[in-house]
Amino acid sequence: MPRPLGELEDAVMTRVWQWNRPVTVREVLEDLQQERSIAYTTVMTVMDNLHQKGWVRREAEGRAYRYTAVSTRAAYSAALMNEAWSTSDNPAAALVAFFGMMSAEQREALRDAIRIVQHDEESSPDSGTSTEGAAEAAAASPPPEAAPEAPPGTTPAEGDAAGRRPGPGR
Repeated sequence: MPRPLGELEDAVMTRVWQWNRPVTVREVLEDLQQERSIAYTTVMTVMDNLHQKGWVRREAEGRAYRYTAVSTRAAYSAALMNEAWSTSDNPAAALVAFFGMMSAEQREALRDAIRIVQHDEESSPDSGTSTEGAAEAAAASPPPEAAPEAPPGTTPAEGDAAGRRPGPGR
């Protein structure tokens, strides 16, 4: 289980996940500068750290790198929820408490997700518990042509939830 991202790491990864394409430090910097004053070297260091931690992969392009997410925001969120749930001494009670905190819209999304997973289990030729189809259906977006490998416990990249691929200017 990966540890939670720090504030700046999350801000950088949010852009990488939303844009769903290889990005440069300069592109991320320019977008972050719309919200805060930040130096190029700071963004470069954060992106290098994210690479070292396995959140992004990078490929050299001239004198710069292009960074691509290894996993999705949905997979990251799911891993955090799974870690929190698995550390409970009473997982059923933790789930009941969590569901009690949900809004009506979140509970409806949960019901939809359960229906998707159950459908996948019923239609799976090996009757296994595949969640890859559920993640893709929930994302309502086709996976990128060359999806990067995801870290253990996560799913492959599939684009943002609305199927958008916004650029640096959003």
